Amino acid sequence: MSEGRWHWLMPGMRVKRWLLLSSMGVLVALLGLWIGLGGAPAHWLDTVYRALDTQIRVVAPSAPAAQVIRWGLGLALMAGGLGIWWWGLRRAWRTLVGILQPRASGRVWDVLSRYALMLHGRRVVAIGGGTGLSTMLRGLKRYTANIVAIVTVTDDGGSSGRLRHELGILPPGDIRNCLIALADAEGTMTALLQHRFKDGTGNLSGHSVGNLLIAAMTQIKGDFEQAIQEISKVLAIRGRVLPSTLTHVNLRAEMEDGTYIDGETAIVEYPARIRRMHLNPPDVEPPPEAIEAIKQADVVVLGPGSLFTSVIPNLLVPKIADALRTTDAIRVYVCNVMTQPGETDRFTASDHVRAIEAHAGGRVFDYVLVNTATPNPELLERYRAHGQDLVLPDIDRIRQMGYKVITGDFISQTDYVRHDPNRLAEAILRLAK
Repeated sequence: MSEGRWHWLMPGMRVKRWLLLSSMGVLVALLGLWIGLGGAPAHWLDTVYRALDTQIRVVAPSAPAAQVIRWGLGLALMAGGLGIWWWGLRRAWRTLVGILQPRASGRVWDVLSRYALMLHGRRVVAIGGGTGLSTMLRGLKRYTANIVAIVTVTDDGGSSGRLRHELGILPPGDIRNCLIALADAEGTMTALLQHRFKDGTGNLSGHSVGNLLIAAMTQIKGDFEQAIQEISKVLAIRGRVLPSTLTHVNLRAEMEDGTYIDGETAIVEYPARIRRMHLNPPDVEPPPEAIEAIKQADVVVLGPGSLFTSVIPNLLVPKIADALRTTDAIRVYVCNVMTQPGETDRFTASDHVRAIEAHAGGRVFDYVLVNTATPNPELLERYRAHGQDLVLPDIDRIRQMGYKVITGDFISQTDYVRHDPNRLAEAILRLAK
């Protein structure tokens, strides 16, 4: 029997107690049968025994030989009975797992052991927004189900912006991406939620099905946070997704030329560099669950994501920044791999760190994770043609600022240069061991 078959004996599986109870049930049932029969076997059992005993005596006339056969037959029947009991129990488990987790693959004990590891995994809080956050969540969910994603709600463009203005709901786009990233298995259902209607389809043009579903569920429940919870159940996500605030907020940027620009889309399109970001209104409240998650976390991760429009907006919620300063969790900032036009042109890794410090009112992380690998030249030139470049990993400057630096090859090179979700998750969770 392979070592993996004993995984179901590990602590926290919540299976052994039911096996023991099942065994006790068999014994209790046999005891009840014996009492019901007045302490004697039933007549038909006695008849069966005598018929078998007659045949045994024919085959083995001597008493010792007959006794050996009796014990052999008895042990064989007991082993067969226990085998049938165990086989039936395994089939019951398999059926139950198939019902509760139809997309789970592997042997029953492997599925159960994975579930236990997820259930007892590190408590991780990930703060940010955009593609960067959802990419990281895809890696983290492989190692733990104790994930809370705190997501910015300042998007005012595209489908999210239209739903925000037309229906008066919080922008659902980044929330949708995080829900899909944390889904137990990303299959047809998640592909449906990510489907975006093409231009020329009337009022639906540009909308994603997931955004519309969140909007519809918000109207059904009358509450944005409850809508997220209901969709989380449908997708069977590993963890929880929370908005950084349930108040409608807008971004306001003070640019280097002294101009104030309102709205995320307009800020990114404005030609001057960003000097300072603000929330309007400024003193908004986060969900209490978000603050509690930060307090109870083993690891808190900021980023990756657009520095000024995905990461920093969460830190402008005063109580989130306060909670980050006081938590006992390991705090990590994941620096972006590439610069972003209109936000971080010519930014180095230390520039990212300095901008977060300035907006959070001090240190809110201990470690800075910096990619030191270089994408292939052809892909890099394609990015440079669109005004993007590799973020310079000026590690010494970050260390001089008092931070610990984690370096390595954390990128995945396909058609895009992005963080590799698995490498990122492994590097982050290694800190919590």
